[in-house]
Amino acid sequence: MKTMFVAMSLGALVALLPLCAMAQSEPEQVAQAAPASAGTAHAGGGGSYKRHLRHRSNQSRERARAGAEHMRQMRMAPAAPKT
Repeated sequence: MKTMFVAMSLGALVALLPLCAMAQSEPEQVAQAAPASAGTAHAGGGGSYKRHLRHRSNQSRERARAGAEHMRQMRMAPAAPKT
């Protein structure tokens, strides 16, 4: 039991060491990347609300087209062999 706990602890330590190193060097990278993302409409760079509405209106059209294509393929598919 003790050896299993020690092995798990060492595995976690080995897995987390690279993350600690990245966390120490990350503020320099964030400071460099901040001016480039300052001009976006949203913090995540998701675009505008109009773009969101256009995408939503096209989703139902594409879903209907995909459903109709699926039904056409199902209609033309050969019948499964009877066993």
